Amino acid sequence: MHTHTTANPPGKIRIGTRESKLALLQTDIVLARLKALSGQIEIEVVPITTKGDKVLDRPIAELGGRGVFVKELEEALLSNEVDIVVHSLKDLPTDMPDKLALAAVLDRDDPRDVLLSKDGLEFLSLPSASRIATSSRRRAAQLLYLRKDIEFVDIRGNIPTRVRKFDEGYCDAIVLAGAGLNRLKLQGRISQYFSVETVTPAAGQAALAIECRREEGGLLELLKQIEDKEARQEADCERAYLGELGGGCSVPVGASAKVSGETITLTGCIASLDGKELLRESITANIEANPEKAAAIGLALANKMLAAGGRKIMDELRRQTPNVVSAP
Repeated sequence: MHTHTTANPPGKIRIGTRESKLALLQTDIVLARLKALSGQIEIEVVPITTKGDKVLDRPIAELGGRGVFVKELEEALLSNEVDIVVHSLKDLPTDMPDKLALAAVLDRDDPRDVLLSKDGLEFLSLPSASRIATSSRRRAAQLLYLRKDIEFVDIRGNIPTRVRKFDEGYCDAIVLAGAGLNRLKLQGRISQYFSVETVTPAAGQAALAIECRREEGGLLELLKQIEDKEARQEADCERAYLGELGGGCSVPVGASAKVSGETITLTGCIASLDGKELLRESITANIEANPEKAAAIGLALANKMLAAGGRKIMDELRRQTPNVVSAP
C-alpha cells in the first residue's frame, strides 16, 4: 500500500503569473503569505504571457481552446519551468490536467459583478439603446433577460485598459468583477453592485487559486497552510456545479456559494444567449460535520436545475457555441 510521507518543504519556489497589474498584485498576496510562513523560502516570480493577453483584436469567444488565460501557465508547470502558478480562480477550467492539482484557494474578495456607467446610473436607469461593454456571455445573457433594449459590445484588455476605453467613450457602461476593481483601488468608479440574485457571478470569481504539480508533496502541504478554508468550500461547491453542467467558459452559467457558520448557500443560474430563458435557484445545506459535502451540494443543485429545464438550455447552447470560450 502506498503511504503518504511528509516531504521536505521546498527551499525555493518559482511562481508563474500573468503580467497584468492585477495578476502581479494577486501574486504579491501569495508571495506575502508564503514569506509569512517562513523567511527561509526563496521566491522567484516568473512572468508568463498567455494567449488571452496576446490576442487583443478578437473577442475571447473567438480564440477557442482551453482556458485562454491558463494554458501557457499550466504548460510552464508541466515542463518544470515554474513550481506554482497563481490564477484568478474563475479563469481555471474545472477539467484540470491529471498531473496538476488545485493546491490552495485563498483571499476571496467580493464576488459580485459591478457596473460602471456614465453619470453613475444604475442598470435599470440606463437610457434605451445604451451600449454596455463586456466580454462575458454570462453577464450579457443575465442582463439581457432584464432588458432587451440594451446593446452589448465586446471589450478586451486588462481592467485599467477597459476602464480607459469606457472613459474615452467606447461604451455607455461596462460590467466587470468588483474584486478586480477593489484590488486595483478603483472601487470609487463603481456605479452599482449587482446582487448574486440579479447577476450570478462566475464560479470562483474573486478568489485566488494556486496550482502546482500533484507529485510535489512538500509544496502541497506548504500551500495548504495558506489556504482559506471557507473560500475552498465555496470554490469546491461552485466548481462542482459548473463541472456537472459541463459549462466551461463558453456558456452563460453562474454559481455563487457563501459559507456562513455551519451552512453553505449556493445560487446557480443557467441562461440562454438571447436572454429569453433564465433559470436561477438557491440551495442551503449544513456542511459542518463534513467539509467534503460542499461539492455534493454543487452537484445536487446542478442536477436539480438540469431536470427543471436546464438541460434543454445547455443542449441549445452547445449547438450555438461549439468549442468556443468567453470570459467567465
